[in-house]
Amino acid sequence: MWEPRGAAVRAAAAAALLLGAGACYCLWLLAAGGRRGRRAAAARGRPADSSPPVSTPTMDVDALQKLIHLLQATDDPLIQEQALITLSNSAAFSVNQDIIRNLDGLSVIGGMLSNCSPKVKEKALNALNNLSMNSKNQEEIQVFITQVCGTVESASLNSDVQLAGLRLLTNMSVTSDYHQKMVNSIPCFLRLLSEGTERTQVPSLVLLFDNCINRDILVRALTFAANLKKNMNGEEGTMIEEYNENSIFFSLCRDSAPFTQRLASLLHHPDTEVKEQVVRILTQ
Repeated sequence: MWEPRGAAVRAAAAAALLLGAGACYCLWLLAAGGRRGRRAAAARGRPADSSPPVSTPTMDVDALQKLIHLLQATDDPLIQEQALITLSNSAAFSVNQDIIRNLDGLSVIGGMLSNCSPKVKEKALNALNNLSMNSKNQEEIQVFITQVCGTVESASLNSDVQLAGLRLLTNMSVTSDYHQKMVNSIPCFLRLLSEGTERTQVPSLVLLFDNCINRDILVRALTFAANLKKNMNGEEGTMIEEYNENSIFFSLCRDSAPFTQRLASLLHHPDTEVKEQVVRILTQ
């Protein structure tokens, strides 16, 4: 009777220590990264609450394995949420992206997408989003695309879960390898583009500025952005009116990092008109 109870106490204590360590690590990352870290995260399409500073120590294999095991072992949504936040932060480093994949962490994190807690589901999407910056990880994450599309469609309009899902789908659609898995959700994306708030519309609209997009659609999107920027700027080239940083106007007219990065890649597009419109946007 006493030994099982002692084992349970030790297990609970270990979980508490691990959770505390994860929380401290997460808080330290966020404090050290500050506002600059959040902006850098947004530039890479990552959730702002899960981006560490540019240069911080990476977690070792043992620590990451314990976090993954903890995520598997607990049913406590608070512990799951904290473990996912810490994994998401650690996934900002390429070496950790590989380690988490090799520890079968992708399937464990992906399993959290079925969790009934919206916060846990959101944090799982954020973690997969950071992990999807790795092409090998994308090969494994792609099995969750259909489920993520379903989550985006069923989630409340403009909710954090919906936005987290859109961020992940944005990263997964950088190449054309997995576009077919998202085809059935295009009507949903179009609805979000028209009905969603500015915060939700931005990741949907930016998806159009990609080398894989049909040439005619791409030219129209670029022309729209070029005309918008021209009309939003005064004679001296400065913006006539300031807009919220989450708005479409801000994203397309203020040289925001995500949009500028996509434009830079389009400079290598084989179509002359596409390149001309890109230059037009960049030089206004």
